[in-house]
Amino acid sequence: MSEYSEHEVQREVTELESKSATAARIFDLRRIIGGLFVIYGVIVMIAGFTASDAEIAKAQGVNINLWTGLGMLLLGLFFLLWLMLRPAAPPLTPKEKSE
Repeated sequence: MSEYSEHEVQREVTELESKSATAARIFDLRRIIGGLFVIYGVIVMIAGFTASDAEIAKAQGVNINLWTGLGMLLLGLFFLLWLMLRPAAPPLTPKEKSE
Protein backbone atom coordinates (compact mmCIF):
# COMPACT_ATOMS: atom_id res chain seq x y z
CA MET A 1 0.00 0.00 0.00
CA SER A 2 1.15 3.56 -0.72
CA GLU A 3 2.72 5.71 1.99
CA TYR A 4 0.97 8.84 0.74
CA SER A 5 -2.72 9.46 0.54
CA GLU A 6 -4.21 10.95 -2.61
CA HIS A 7 -5.10 14.10 -0.68
CA GLU A 8 -1.47 14.64 0.40
CA VAL A 9 -0.20 14.12 -3.13
CA GLN A 10 -2.77 16.56 -4.54
CA ARG A 11 -1.86 19.16 -1.91
CA GLU A 12 1.84 18.78 -2.74
CA VAL A 13 1.18 19.13 -6.47
CA THR A 14 -0.89 22.27 -5.92
CA GLU A 15 1.86 23.78 -3.76
CA LEU A 16 4.54 23.05 -6.38
CA GLU A 17 2.39 24.54 -9.15
CA SER A 18 1.97 27.78 -7.21
CA LYS A 19 5.73 27.97 -6.60
CA SER A 20 6.37 27.38 -10.30
CA ALA A 21 4.01 30.20 -11.31
CA THR A 22 5.69 32.57 -8.84
CA ALA A 23 9.15 31.67 -10.17
CA ALA A 24 7.99 32.23 -13.75
CA ARG A 25 6.79 35.73 -12.88
CA ILE A 26 9.92 36.62 -10.90
CA PHE A 27 12.32 35.56 -13.65
CA ASP A 28 10.41 37.12 -16.54
CA LEU A 29 13.11 38.38 -18.92
CA ARG A 30 11.24 41.63 -19.52
CA ARG A 31 11.85 42.57 -15.88
CA ILE A 32 15.57 41.81 -16.07
CA ILE A 33 16.16 43.46 -19.46
CA GLY A 34 14.02 46.49 -18.60
CA GLY A 35 15.70 47.00 -15.26
CA LEU A 36 19.20 46.80 -16.73
CA PHE A 37 18.38 49.20 -19.56
CA VAL A 38 16.90 51.70 -17.10
CA ILE A 39 19.96 51.54 -14.83
CA TYR A 40 22.48 51.76 -17.69
CA GLY A 41 20.44 54.46 -19.41
CA VAL A 42 20.56 56.64 -16.31
CA ILE A 43 24.31 56.09 -15.95
CA VAL A 44 24.99 56.96 -19.60
CA MET A 45 22.71 60.02 -19.40
CA ILE A 46 24.67 61.26 -16.38
CA ALA A 47 27.84 60.85 -18.45
CA GLY A 48 26.13 62.89 -21.17
CA PHE A 49 25.20 65.68 -18.77
CA THR A 50 28.79 65.92 -17.55
CA ALA A 51 30.40 65.71 -21.02
CA SER A 52 32.99 68.34 -21.82
CA ASP A 53 33.05 70.44 -24.97
CA ALA A 54 36.04 68.44 -26.24
CA GLU A 55 34.13 65.15 -25.90
CA ILE A 56 31.14 66.59 -27.75
CA ALA A 57 33.43 67.95 -30.47
CA LYS A 58 34.90 64.45 -30.98
CA ALA A 59 31.37 63.22 -31.75
CA GLN A 60 30.90 65.95 -34.38
CA GLY A 61 28.88 68.16 -32.07
CA VAL A 62 26.42 65.50 -30.90
CA ASN A 63 26.18 64.64 -27.22
CA ILE A 64 26.09 60.92 -28.01
CA ASN A 65 26.06 59.81 -24.37
CA LEU A 66 22.99 61.89 -23.65
CA TRP A 67 21.05 60.59 -26.65
CA THR A 68 22.14 56.98 -26.18
CA GLY A 69 21.27 57.13 -22.49
CA LEU A 70 17.85 58.56 -23.29
CA GLY A 71 17.25 55.78 -25.82
CA MET A 72 18.29 53.11 -23.33
CA LEU A 73 16.11 54.63 -20.63
CA LEU A 74 13.08 54.72 -22.92
CA LEU A 75 13.66 51.13 -24.04
CA GLY A 76 13.94 49.95 -20.43
CA LEU A 77 10.77 51.79 -19.47
CA PHE A 78 9.01 50.20 -22.46
CA PHE A 79 9.97 46.71 -21.25
CA LEU A 80 8.76 47.45 -17.72
CA LEU A 81 5.50 48.96 -19.00
CA TRP A 82 5.00 45.91 -21.21
CA LEU A 83 5.51 43.70 -18.15
CA MET A 84 2.86 45.61 -16.19
CA LEU A 85 0.32 45.67 -19.01
CA ARG A 86 0.80 42.04 -20.04
CA PRO A 87 1.96 39.99 -17.04
CA ALA A 88 3.10 36.43 -17.60
CA ALA A 89 0.23 33.97 -17.56
CA PRO A 90 0.50 31.26 -14.92
CA PRO A 91 1.29 27.81 -16.30
CA LEU A 92 -1.70 25.59 -16.99
CA THR A 93 -2.54 22.89 -14.47
CA PRO A 94 -2.87 19.29 -15.70
CA LYS A 95 -6.67 19.62 -15.39
CA GLU A 96 -6.70 22.70 -17.63
CA LYS A 97 -4.41 21.04 -20.17
CA SER A 98 -6.70 18.04 -20.59
CA GLU A 99 -9.79 20.20 -21.17
